[in-house]
Amino acid sequence: MVDVHHRSRVVNGYEFFYREAGDPGARTVVLLHGYPTSSFMFRHLISLLADRFHVVAPDHLGFGLSAAPGVEEFEYSFDALADLTEALLDELDIASYAIYVQDYGAPIGWRLALRRPEAITAIITQNGNAYEEGFVESFWEPVTAYQREQTATTEAAMREALSIDAIRWQYVHGVTDPTLVDPETWRHDHALVSRPGNDRVQLALFRDYAANVALYPRLHEYFRESQVPLLAVWGEGDEIFGPEGARAFTRDLPEAQIHLLAGGHFLLESAVDEVAGLIRGFLSAVPAAPPAAVGAPR
Repeated sequence: MVDVHHRSRVVNGYEFFYREAGDPGARTVVLLHGYPTSSFMFRHLISLLADRFHVVAPDHLGFGLSAAPGVEEFEYSFDALADLTEALLDELDIASYAIYVQDYGAPIGWRLALRRPEAITAIITQNGNAYEEGFVESFWEPVTAYQREQTATTEAAMREALSIDAIRWQYVHGVTDPTLVDPETWRHDHALVSRPGNDRVQLALFRDYAANVALYPRLHEYFRESQVPLLAVWGEGDEIFGPEGARAFTRDLPEAQIHLLAGGHFLLESAVDEVAGLIRGFLSAVPAAPPAAVGAPR
């Protein structure tokens, strides 16, 4: 059994929790979680990768066991979360790494890649969107309505997303056998996003998500220029980011590996062994050094 270390470090004045395992001299894989979870979503995957790779999985500010300052103290945005993630990796002396991105982890990871393309050796995206085709309209319509106008009605719809029923839905929808999903997952996430003041943190990020779509043209240019190795492993039953979001990567990265697996948004809960096998095979077949980043947009 590989030892998994549970650590914390103060970055820019805020305490960050992260999980770390494997030989620090080995190839590094940084795991970036989505909403509404934390590095807890990687609790099984880390052990399945760390015999071969150095694995680091931080909790974003406002999530999991990291600090969760109120909106009066910290201006939450995806730019700001990427700033802190970048600073944490600098603190850990991690200059070259592959990224695994899921949900909110994707726009954070995309920013890291655009800022330092020379650092990114490979990308694994698990229901981490980068194309407008991936958005499932029925899920995103209330979000875009709230982004357009913050009213009592639009805010109420977004507050519903913070409920335990809505979080449970994210875990079990699209899963062939929901009994494979541990109920601790949605209970754990709900308890942490329900901390006093965290509702306003999450509302701020719901509003800011529109900025991620605006970033897509630059991201696609980075893909085309760098031809970074990419593995998309996707829960095909996801009704947040649908399978077309996975297929779209081949538009700019023709050699991208696309795997649609039976499962939902949190695929690791029902198919972690299959996902780990795909990651191990993918990373073993691509160079450990970053691709040439000449011309990559910054």
